Amino acid sequence: MRGSDVAHDPENEDAVEELRARTTLFCGVVAFAIALSMLLRGRRRVHWLFAAFAVQLAAWYTSQSLADLLQSEIYKRATAALTVLLPQFAVHLFQAIIPLEIGANEQSRLRRASAFLGAPMLVLALSPYHKHPVSLTLVYLYVFGLLAAALVSLWLRGQRSPSRAVRDRVRFLVAVGGLAMTFTLADFLSYLGLYLPPIGAVLAIVFLFVLAESVTRPRLADLYELVGRLIVSTALAFALAGIFYGFIMYLGRYGAMYFNATLAAIVFLVLFEPLENMVRTRTHQFFFRERYDLETSVTNLKRRLAHALEVDEMVDTLLSGLEKSRRITSCAVYLFDGENGFDLAGSIGGAAPKRLESSAVRPILDHLDRSLSLEEAARDPEARGNKNATILAAAANLGDLKTAVVLAIRGENEDLVGIVCIADDRVKDAFTPEEIVLLETVAAQLGVALANSRVYARMKERDRLAALGSMAAGLAHEVKNPLGAIKGAAQLLEESAADPSAREFIGIILEETDRLNRVVGSFLDYARPNSGDPAPLDANATVRRTAQILESQQLEGIEIVLELGDDLPRVKIDPEQLRQVIINFVQNAVQAMNGHGTVTISTSHRKVARAALGAPPPSDRVSGPQRVDTIDVVDVSVRDTGPGIAPKVLKNLFVPFFTTKDQGTGLGLAISQRIVQNVGGTIDVQTQSGAGTKFTIVLPATSETPFTPAPPEAEPKAKIEDAAG
Repeated sequence: MRGSDVAHDPENEDAVEELRARTTLFCGVVAFAIALSMLLRGRRRVHWLFAAFAVQLAAWYTSQSLADLLQSEIYKRATAALTVLLPQFAVHLFQAIIPLEIGANEQSRLRRASAFLGAPMLVLALSPYHKHPVSLTLVYLYVFGLLAAALVSLWLRGQRSPSRAVRDRVRFLVAVGGLAMTFTLADFLSYLGLYLPPIGAVLAIVFLFVLAESVTRPRLADLYELVGRLIVSTALAFALAGIFYGFIMYLGRYGAMYFNATLAAIVFLVLFEPLENMVRTRTHQFFFRERYDLETSVTNLKRRLAHALEVDEMVDTLLSGLEKSRRITSCAVYLFDGENGFDLAGSIGGAAPKRLESSAVRPILDHLDRSLSLEEAARDPEARGNKNATILAAAANLGDLKTAVVLAIRGENEDLVGIVCIADDRVKDAFTPEEIVLLETVAAQLGVALANSRVYARMKERDRLAALGSMAAGLAHEVKNPLGAIKGAAQLLEESAADPSAREFIGIILEETDRLNRVVGSFLDYARPNSGDPAPLDANATVRRTAQILESQQLEGIEIVLELGDDLPRVKIDPEQLRQVIINFVQNAVQAMNGHGTVTISTSHRKVARAALGAPPPSDRVSGPQRVDTIDVVDVSVRDTGPGIAPKVLKNLFVPFFTTKDQGTGLGLAISQRIVQNVGGTIDVQTQSGAGTKFTIVLPATSETPFTPAPPEAEPKAKIEDAAG
């Protein structure tokens, strides 16, 4: 059967009219429900305007349905009157969505024009000539022309908004409203004898629902997933209805209703998955292009971060990935230093502070779960309260990033190990809540990558030590034994040599043999470290004894000053090894000051984050984003008045065999680090050009039985050797 035959079939026309009547009645009931739900949510002016528009739309569809079902002239006249009133309510509602200061003159003109045209159109719709083609044309042009003008005005005013969220909201509203108006326009073709399914009524209810969510929520983009699913589901529903309608209309005449319905369902099920994917992709690309691009960038960025193992590589990957997304203008990554601040690991865009002290940004950290929008805190009416006031005061320490979105980087135990600050100063309200959730996943991935980097570093250290251990066994045999023979032979020659020049050369041989023996010994100490005899001891007593040993070496031009804290807890470490580390640092300080200056050895007690020392969390740890576990530590610091350490040297300070000395081994600091790490401590270095360097041994406190030191006379008299490297 041809389509033209179906279009003029009276039975088909009756079926379509009945479908239209039932559909419009259903849409009218839904519109009434939406209007009631709006009034239950709020009673502001925009809520009342929306409720009036929704009630008017519900009455319009209800009167259409009753007019078709009852063939009553009263309902037909009511439908005509409600048709004229429809754009009046729409104009006032659409203009209330955007603040009045945006396009206020334009709003006044449009309202005056609608009021001026509304009265004569209402009279014409209620006159005896309302069915005349000229009257129908005038009313038709008035209704859809005014609705189109209201949508265009809404779109223009939305584009002038500096907020990206407002522009996205208005763009989506106009798109859905335009579709609803277009298909509603097609419904009026019934006056020309062309009967179509009531698609416009369904789309109008969809538009009303989205409009309601836009009015009740600050940003439509909050509903990204909901809106996406709504559009996809609506498109699929229309596809299913179209397939089913086609089979019924064209094959239904054969009376095989069940067969046709089954066939339509099979066709739809076959097409469902590819059709759903295509509709979803195209919908997101068209309506949410920036969000779609951001999702793609975030996915690629997370994949790249998963394969990064070095911290510098991770930071560079993060910054370059966010920059390529074209959604940010500034970004800064800060990593926790384990004590009392965050150091800048990398940044792009606006100037970022090199360091953030924890005390300065504490209000931000206290309210930082996964993310915190500083711009939203500034815009929030609660900014006059204490909470947001303190956050904004702390945000001033971020410089150009004071309105950024702050993302938390959390470690394995949910401890805060860093923060990421991102901003787009081109627009206000640059990131919607759901986009921030996307960016939170990047920060979470970075936290995982940082944890992996620590595991990778430990694996590299273990492999390096295993290789060094294997080499050490052969080195001890192949080098130390010949060295012993060389030294013995040289000593015999020295005893029998009468020529002073010969004795001088033999002395050089003996001196270099001793130096090479020390190098091999240091190498063995690093490759196969001896944990010594760790026991709870008083750090102050060890420091005093070490100072006595140092003073006995008669270091001319060097003043050693002790600044010891009171009531220090005990630390568990071998006293000889702790003394070795302190002497190592003092020897480095003496050499850095060229034999003239002051070396200050100090001790103190404080609390640090458990994660700073890599300590496992306690079994009774209470979970929560604001909880930071702390442990007691004792600091033993060696501070000099030398020239400081160059950044390039500082980066490789604890790398084995790295040295700036002509005759150094490059193992002194590496061995010291191993000794401290073996007892669960760390070594921190603070240096400033021209102002000296401070090495701090951070040792965890212990509650075990105090160590009883041996009498002073039993202490061996140490000698400062070239252990520093």
